[in-house]
Amino acid sequence: MKFTEIDILGVYVAPMSLILIAAWICTLALRRVAIHFGLLRYVWHPALFGFAVYMIVLSSIVLIAAR
Repeated sequence: MKFTEIDILGVYVAPMSLILIAAWICTLALRRVAIHFGLLRYVWHPALFGFAVYMIVLSSIVLIAAR
């Protein structure tokens, strides 16, 4: 994938911004699963854990898209 601007309704958008939104949506889904099963009880700092999961998801999507 080439990281070139994407035209959305006449507005050029950086592909990284779309990847950021996709990673946020995936992280929200993973957070809901963790809340449903009670996994966040075992985490020392839930907000820090959520940020770490977001960074892992974001970097995974970027690595997959860069192939």
